[in-house]
Amino acid sequence: MADRGGRFITLEGGEGAGKSTQIRLLAEHLRMRGIDVVVTREPGGSTGAELIRKLLVEGPADSWDGPTEALLMFAARRDHLVRTVWPALDHGQWVISDRFADSTRAYQGYGHGVDLPLIETLYRVAVGDFRPDLTLILDLPVETGLARAGRRHGNETRFEQLDVAFHRRVRDGFRQIAAAEPARCVIVDADAPVEGVQARLAEIVAQRLGVG
Repeated sequence: MADRGGRFITLEGGEGAGKSTQIRLLAEHLRMRGIDVVVTREPGGSTGAELIRKLLVEGPADSWDGPTEALLMFAARRDHLVRTVWPALDHGQWVISDRFADSTRAYQGYGHGVDLPLIETLYRVAVGDFRPDLTLILDLPVETGLARAGRRHGNETRFEQLDVAFHRRVRDGFRQIAAAEPARCVIVDADAPVEGVQARLAEIVAQRLGVG
């Protein structure tokens, strides 16, 4: 994988893990240290990908089956990379993304049972050999996360509607991903005060990417 200049950090986790809050705080932390940061999200983060996001996160839980979701996710991901992530990295910026391909592995693979080798094939087609520099996985009990997510307002509740067993498989999937790639992934306890999680993420980024 060619060095694109910037750094790519992804935050992952189940519903209600607090990713949006922690991404904002981490971006502020890095900017205070003189780093130019782009904050983005998946699915979404570019004009085309945001259109696909609407299809994926709104409406009834049974709108799509697992393979269709995976295909839509990678279509959105390709547009996001081409139009947002890669140009920013090429300009030396750091990119922090709320979700990336590990969410597809966890949600569509472990959650819905889509064949993991198929997901990796789609990854090679859409993404190639590009990987995040660091993936921070916010972990907390499923019931706690769903309760937090249930307090949010808006139309993006499709995945929250899925049963607890699905979300437990997703959590287990993230843990297995982290165990398989410890050089890239770090699990962080998200069932803790916001400030404590923030401090832990800053510590990990300093250790892994050399930012104090």
